[in-house]
Amino acid sequence: MASRDAVLKKPKDTKGTLRRLLTYMAEFKWILLVALILSFVSNVLALLGPSLAGNAINEAAAGKGKVNFENVFYYAKLMLGFYLASSILSILISVIMMYISRFIGKKMRKDIFDKLMKLPVGFFDTHQAGDIISRVSYDVDVVSTCLATDIVAIMTSVVTVVGSFGMMVYISPLLALVSLVTIPAATIYTAKMRKVTQPRFSRRSAKYGQMNGFVEEMFSGQKSIIAYAYEDKVSEKFDRINGEAADAFYDAAYYGMTMGPSVGFINNIGLSLTAMFGSLMFMAKLITLGNISSFVLYSRKFSGPINEIANIVTELYSALAAAERVFGLLNEEEEVKDAPGAVVLDHVNGNVEFENVRFGYVKDKTIIHNLNMKADAGKLTAIVGPTGAGKTTIINLLMRFYDVDQGSIYVDGGESRGYTRESLRKAYAMVLQDTWVFRGTIFENIAYGKENATMEEVVAAAKAARIHPFIMRLPQGYQTVISEDGGNISKGQKQLLTIARAMLYNARMLILDEATSNVDTSTERQIQKAMRDLMKDKTCFVIAHRLSTIQNADNILVVNQGDVVEQGTHETLMAAKGFYYKLYAAQYE
Repeated sequence: MASRDAVLKKPKDTKGTLRRLLTYMAEFKWILLVALILSFVSNVLALLGPSLAGNAINEAAAGKGKVNFENVFYYAKLMLGFYLASSILSILISVIMMYISRFIGKKMRKDIFDKLMKLPVGFFDTHQAGDIISRVSYDVDVVSTCLATDIVAIMTSVVTVVGSFGMMVYISPLLALVSLVTIPAATIYTAKMRKVTQPRFSRRSAKYGQMNGFVEEMFSGQKSIIAYAYEDKVSEKFDRINGEAADAFYDAAYYGMTMGPSVGFINNIGLSLTAMFGSLMFMAKLITLGNISSFVLYSRKFSGPINEIANIVTELYSALAAAERVFGLLNEEEEVKDAPGAVVLDHVNGNVEFENVRFGYVKDKTIIHNLNMKADAGKLTAIVGPTGAGKTTIINLLMRFYDVDQGSIYVDGGESRGYTRESLRKAYAMVLQDTWVFRGTIFENIAYGKENATMEEVVAAAKAARIHPFIMRLPQGYQTVISEDGGNISKGQKQLLTIARAMLYNARMLILDEATSNVDTSTERQIQKAMRDLMKDKTCFVIAHRLSTIQNADNILVVNQGDVVEQGTHETLMAAKGFYYKLYAAQYE
């Protein structure tokens, strides 16, 4: 979980984030150019309206009590035509930008997902799943929404502001100068508010990620919460986290929403000055009534986008904060690339050896101190020891989820870091205590990892894992769809499915990390017998807490505080009456 300091810190590189965001848009530069041209044409047509309105008013005033309706209607029809054409072009621009934002959002999510597939296991050990999901969904949505709406608004606003001011200068340079009095004040205010609002939007995104992470954790542990009657405590904690997220949202929204009205007030002061000086100039016959009307309309068009830009800037800050979180994930260090000259591990025999291995997940906190062990090909090696002794850490090192700090791990005589990660990991099949199944048929779940697996192969693996009878009792048998995370089958059945998956996977080495913890003792023994048949001539590593289940292991490594304190067969270790003997005796006291 991110620390509180990490949650509250300000964005580090706003300009860099903006530049990187623009690289996503570069792919659509020609479409954006078309949208820009259409935006220019649309706004020019809209800018002609006030001028035509002024001409119509002048026609009415010129008649000295008699209105020239023919000319008034002519200008009115032109106004209607121009405004209609402008509106149609605006709709077309919005459609184009929606198209661009959709593909940019899609590409961002793909980039994030591809990045997640390249990140080391350590990243997922230290980051909440909910926070990662928040970046994939909420943050990308904020960015794509900004691209779909705010970019159009900015293009429109720029053309409108420049065009309106040009027409204002054309009508009356003096009045245009008066209307500019309040522009510096609005600019300074907007710049100062940027420094206030941007970190608040960054904090809001982080708090939402924290809340999503908590919700994801609680939903995954719902049964435990109910079993321990912990609902009230969880609700209290969620209320606190939800309150912090709501406060962060309010804090960002409060300052964000004040920008538009505040800038609007400043611009309305300028409009008041324009009305006052315009009246004096009309009385002095320096300007016509129609031109004053056109000037006021243009000044409204001029100040309106400035107000809108203030609101857009607020949304841009939110989008930049979200984009920075996305790019922060994309900037994470990927798993260390294979060493130059790394070779593919093929024709695996399964001889594994640890030599003077030292390792710690955190620097200066060593877990494995000086580990030496040897697992011969085709043998069953059991790893036992108390909780926290380093058993699972050994598995992480075998699979190169983490690399050793010192020492070496050899597979078939070659240093494991000299092999490509992909080929090394393909040499192992894994069954973990934390089972994982996905939404799909039982056939697809068992066949996962082996391309073109046949029904016969899947059925053979299921029979060996003692789950075939259960599958055949289901309505569609092997075509029965498992719900997300296997919610419609028991935990033990999920574990049997993952064991069948490992049996089907054609690997020379097998890792079982408390793989039968969710099945009864009788079934466990049957599975182990079946696995021994299937894993004949293959290397097998088993982590077990129930020592009675590994009595037939070829070699038992007894691990304590990161060191192998004993190793041998069950009989020799029991006869030695050392640490293993005490562990075994403790389970039967």
